Amino acid sequence: MHHGSSVAELATSLRRELKRYSPGQKLPASRELVSRYRVSPVTVSRALAVLAAEGLVVTRPGAGAFRAEPCSPRSVRGDLSWQEITLTAAPAADQVPRTVDAQGVLATLAAPAPGVIEFNGGYLAPALRPDRALAAALARAGRRPGAWDRPPMDGLGELRAWFARTIDGGSGALAASDITITAGGQSGLSAALRALAPPGAAILVESPTYPGMLAVARAAGLRPVPVPVDADGVRTELLSRAFAASGARVFVCQPLFQNPTGAVLGAARRREVLAVAREAGAFVVEDDFARRLAHEDAGPLPPTLAAEDADGHVIHVCSLTKVTSPSLRVGALAARGPVAERLRAIQIVDSFFVPRPLQEAALELVGSPAWQRHLRTVAGELRARREAMTSAVLAGLPWLSAGRVPRGGYHLWLGLPPGADEAALSAAALRAGVAVAAGRPYFAAERPAPHIRLSFAPAAGVAEIAEGVHRLRLACEEVLEGSL
Repeated sequence: MHHGSSVAELATSLRRELKRYSPGQKLPASRELVSRYRVSPVTVSRALAVLAAEGLVVTRPGAGAFRAEPCSPRSVRGDLSWQEITLTAAPAADQVPRTVDAQGVLATLAAPAPGVIEFNGGYLAPALRPDRALAAALARAGRRPGAWDRPPMDGLGELRAWFARTIDGGSGALAASDITITAGGQSGLSAALRALAPPGAAILVESPTYPGMLAVARAAGLRPVPVPVDADGVRTELLSRAFAASGARVFVCQPLFQNPTGAVLGAARRREVLAVAREAGAFVVEDDFARRLAHEDAGPLPPTLAAEDADGHVIHVCSLTKVTSPSLRVGALAARGPVAERLRAIQIVDSFFVPRPLQEAALELVGSPAWQRHLRTVAGELRARREAMTSAVLAGLPWLSAGRVPRGGYHLWLGLPPGADEAALSAAALRAGVAVAAGRPYFAAERPAPHIRLSFAPAAGVAEIAEGVHRLRLACEEVLEGSL
């Protein structure tokens, strides 16, 4: 049983037990709860913390836990309807609405209910995370001189230098001074889009693309204009046309193992993207989220666009989060020229700085022997999981079609029969005990065809992948019957 589910189950049992206690009465000691429920002391401690956060118990150091006094009733809620006007009324007729739809993001962030297999997540399974190496790195970092002091606003110099080397491949194209440390990739994307385009402006995006980037753009009042992607990445002839038609000065792309298609931008198109950006006087925001998620059989990876950009058109975004832990939110923005100062200023205004202990821990991790071992382990495991999921889908889901199977990243992008209802299939899959991501949130405008995205990284292993595909087959039989 997962530790998280043990905590939830114990908290549920204790809520029921609380009804037998009067306000202020002491609960059984932790040792007794450990024995009675056959759980660990950590589980008891965390379950009591859950109840304390709900206001049901009060814990007193050295004395134990007590049933809380009943809270006084809250005052009646006021009329909140005024917010609908304030949030949507626009001073100009052509102003872009800044409503935020986070559903596409939440689909990959929210933890599944107990018993549901997670095919919709965006992070490594706990078994693949370098938890021991992270714990050791954080412990060492906490003992560094000045570890709890205020860090430099743009990040620790050593960490900035490390990111510069990994982004430019050691070519020297980037210096530490070109790097700003961010609180993960999402923070970097948000800062970049708000720095590069004013509210109401158009920005060009791949179609389909990462929903979190679309949410960031719309929250900033920007208009995402889609440019289609094929097996070799963005179609550059359409990119040039989109710049001319929209007046955009920003293009956001994922050249390596694109989310969700898995496409890798071909060598000729890489040159064309940079040439089109130069011709348009535009910036290219390179979201390099999957470079450290290359599979064991990926072969040599192409360099970043930033490493091949001589004139400062590319703004590079990357992070350590995907390949380590959702909570190691340490990333980097790389930019050269006047735009770097604007990016840095927005990052500082937004969050001041990334906590120094996290930066120190990141330095400790990437400088340890465990780092390269971890990358090799992840590369092998992702390959095994990709092959397991691909084989299971081909054998058991004849309704779905796969394009090129990527050798990096953590997901498959599967086409559904024409006219299929993605939402109905996702709902049926959840009822069957497997969570999948519908394709609609990945499109900035009308989608050309229905899809779903399946992630193999969050699964516990290949056996769970096989079971998840079996459950998805039950959903397909319910929703897509007669589509073959």
